[in-house]
Amino acid sequence: MEIIHLREEYIKLGQALKAANLVGDGAEAKLVIQDGQVKVNGEVDTRRGRKLYAGDLVSYDGNEIKIED
Repeated sequence: MEIIHLREEYIKLGQALKAANLVGDGAEAKLVIQDGQVKVNGEVDTRRGRKLYAGDLVSYDGNEIKIED
């Protein structure tokens, strides 16, 4: 499990995928999110700009990202 520590109040979903090195760039992040391949807290979310806060859990392609303060 990858852990991302917030520098701001939140991080956007696409940015979190890039920060965890699960996608190569923003275009790839957009595609996998819009294709319904990414889950936030167990539910599919197709919004690249979805704001993630401490405690959120992102799942993609067998990997998990936990958002922490």
